[in-house]
Amino acid sequence: MNSIKKLSFNDFFNEFFSGIFAYDSRLKRTLSTLLFHPGKISKEYILGKRAYYANPFRFYLSASIIFFIIWNFTTNFGGINSENQVPIEELSEEDTQKIREGMAEIPAVAGQINIDSIITKKQAASKKTFQDYYISQLELDSLTFFNSFPKQFELYTRFNKETKITTPETALDNLNHSQSFFNAWVFEKATDWNFIKSNPQIFVTYFISKLPFIIFFYLPVFALFIWLLYSLQPFNYMEHLIFTFHVQTSFFVMTGIALLLDAIFVTDAFVGISLLLFLFYLYKALRRFYAQGRFLTFVKFTLLNGIFLILAVMAAAISLIASFAIF
Repeated sequence: MNSIKKLSFNDFFNEFFSGIFAYDSRLKRTLSTLLFHPGKISKEYILGKRAYYANPFRFYLSASIIFFIIWNFTTNFGGINSENQVPIEELSEEDTQKIREGMAEIPAVAGQINIDSIITKKQAASKKTFQDYYISQLELDSLTFFNSFPKQFELYTRFNKETKITTPETALDNLNHSQSFFNAWVFEKATDWNFIKSNPQIFVTYFISKLPFIIFFYLPVFALFIWLLYSLQPFNYMEHLIFTFHVQTSFFVMTGIALLLDAIFVTDAFVGISLLLFLFYLYKALRRFYAQGRFLTFVKFTLLNGIFLILAVMAAAISLIASFAIF
């Protein structure tokens, strides 16, 4: 009901904190039910107890952002920095021999990969300049996209690396290429590629910052497969989606706690334990929410894990390409 009473500071203060405490109580109920009663929160939420728990989509976003902040602070990306990495063509004979011995101990690659041949090819390639890869605009236009793009990108990458020119207009003018939007974009991406190769941890941090939203849009696709797998169950797509978001949120909460424990006790054991616990949690959540027998639940549990991994690899590849395109 609307009120015509003028809003005082006391009214605003009381309303603000009553809202916080109301959300706080929902948060506690949501967390405790989510973690200790797999599948229960989804079932109760779709049965109408929505004011009792936090909104599953908002709660997911909050949990995922907190998880990736924890992951960013507890995971060291310094190891992927290229500052101390030596290109393969610049390896000493001693280092090369160590690689030969190491590869000889791996049955799958022993005798299959010739490290000396790889080094020779790399050394030959490193002596070439961008002029050795030059291709005119006329030649590019005569090729299909899939044939022209790799050649164009290689040329622009080497040109940027050798000349240090970063302005597309200047670079395209020097190369006698047309000042088109596409050419300018390709040159910018070639410049970004050189930057990322020198500073890979910056791109990794950038990509991780986008993961909560990438996964947010990935989960509806996964929920579609759950809907197909449980098509005979009396649930619509949105109800499967709510279950999916609750399960993914529980993963973030469990793994986030494990990462903090690993950081406190300087170990990697807790993350491994949390992953095993999550698999058991997922099985129990499927069993409670869909109310099917143990064997059928286990079969669908196995299928869903396989589908999840395949979709995750595809989503990661697409997301990496998209992130690079807008980097």
